[in-house]
Amino acid sequence: VTGGSSGIGKCIAIECYKQGAFITLIARDENKLLQTKKEIEKYSVNDKQVVLCISVDVSKDYEQVENVLKQAQEKLGPVDMLVNCAGTSVTGKFEDIEVNSFERLMAVNYLGSVYPSRAVIATMKERRMGRIVFVSSQAGQLGLFGYTAYSPTKFALRGLAEALQMEVKPYNVYVTVAYPPDTDTPGFAEESKTKPLETKLISETSSVCQAEQVARVIVKDAIQGNFNSSVGSDGYMLSILTSGMSPVTSITEGLQQVVCMGIFRIIGLFYLGSFDSIVRRCMMQREKSESADKTE
Repeated sequence: VTGGSSGIGKCIAIECYKQGAFITLIARDENKLLQTKKEIEKYSVNDKQVVLCISVDVSKDYEQVENVLKQAQEKLGPVDMLVNCAGTSVTGKFEDIEVNSFERLMAVNYLGSVYPSRAVIATMKERRMGRIVFVSSQAGQLGLFGYTAYSPTKFALRGLAEALQMEVKPYNVYVTVAYPPDTDTPGFAEESKTKPLETKLISETSSVCQAEQVARVIVKDAIQGNFNSSVGSDGYMLSILTSGMSPVTSITEGLQQVVCMGIFRIIGLFYLGSFDSIVRRCMMQREKSESADKTE
């Protein structure tokens, strides 16, 4: 599990450990990793289970990532499931976000998933088994005010997941792309400190989920080999609305998309209208305030 020292990644590791898995946690902060290791070990179901910690930046150097994953496989055996959960966020108006933030987010959120996946895929294909999970976001299905640096990196994961799934499906290797909503994690709390007012108001139109709930859904969908993983009714609607040419796991899933698409599009247009209304109101209030300040 990359990004496994906190948030959704940590909860996914705990969920898998509860099911008897051997876990490799990958993150940058060694102290956080060791704390998380102790926390996870409380959930062991047998004496043989192991939690291995590796401190590495998965977005910097592919060869380094490949080497540490090779070492992990030598100690614990081949990777049955890779969960790409390392990620970060920057919010703000497009023109206010530092240019290097666009590069940094693409490196962490996109390449930070490419490198570990590239390092394990050959072994998975040889063994004719494996699961790769990409943790995207609902902001990877729908671009929103304030997320011009973040959303594109999460959209990119879907393109990678779709192309990779077509390559590896004949080898009995399955890809899952997860679209969690706003989730109560340290990263979300940090992001909320700098959110523009418009982004906050749009986010408030849906509730914040618990990381444990999101992790359970992702692990279940990955084990079942589902391509899409969504949480709650909003997530289900968004997954159908944005299904496009994405793979389906069953005929039933495809029929649900066909039947529900029209009505969900109507509901979605109401949502988009309300978001546009929020942005306009905020702009008008800001201009009114600026005008009053000039008058004074």
